[in-house]
Amino acid sequence: MEPPLEVVAYYEQFAEESRLESGPFKLEFERTKDILVRVLPPPPARIVDIGGAAGVYSAWLAGLGYEVHLVDASPRLVEAARRLNTTLPKPIASLAVADARSLPQPAGTADVVLIMGPLYHLPSAADRAAALSEATRVLVPSGLVVVAAISRYASALDGLARGLAVDSAFVRMRNRDLLDGQHRNDTDRPDYFTTAYFHRPEDLRRELDAAGFEKVALFGVEGPGWIVGDFENRWAERVLRDDIMEVARALEAEPSILGASAHLLGIGRRAV
Repeated sequence: MEPPLEVVAYYEQFAEESRLESGPFKLEFERTKDILVRVLPPPPARIVDIGGAAGVYSAWLAGLGYEVHLVDASPRLVEAARRLNTTLPKPIASLAVADARSLPQPAGTADVVLIMGPLYHLPSAADRAAALSEATRVLVPSGLVVVAAISRYASALDGLARGLAVDSAFVRMRNRDLLDGQHRNDTDRPDYFTTAYFHRPEDLRRELDAAGFEKVALFGVEGPGWIVGDFENRWAERVLRDDIMEVARALEAEPSILGASAHLLGIGRRAV
């Protein structure tokens, strides 16, 4: 099994290993960590980080004392994670090239499964269900799943913030996103992303419910702060950076504004 070929090609060229160090992605990183430290069991719980890419989250979690097993479909990114791992005082336990729908981990061996990208790179509902089924297989009873999704409205809000309506190709892409969530980039602009499925909050909840997860909760990651025009200037100022974080935290579970975040986290537990 492999993700769509254009997705594989995208990550062979796009510097995913440094993405979370720039612009509003810094907010995504800090807020994702902010949520994870509140919902994860204490270390040394065993975590499988599916879609772990170059190991940014895996390295952070290993540093906290977790036993982390990274899985990603991109050989290039897994190799980057291996290089990073040689520098860590608390290394990632294992790294593997594999698809989210067919994991190398044995059944019932993970306390936590993170699906931090694959779900939005599987355009077919059946493939997303297969990835969630694999997470269920790998988890211990009552184990925790944390699933990242991209909001259905991310392109529309990004386009407003960056004035992208002048590009008719972007407008066509945005309109399809809003219609059915099927994101397709037929341009040569990597900042328009690659093939993906963009969830409405209710879609993500429905998929987790259908997969049999219990106590499902949804979180908006960034809140509205990711689209402010002077994000970098605000992020550089401690008071304003704290304000962006505090507003995102205050609104993270508000149903009426969940979709304003670029990213969503869905959290649930495997049934006993």
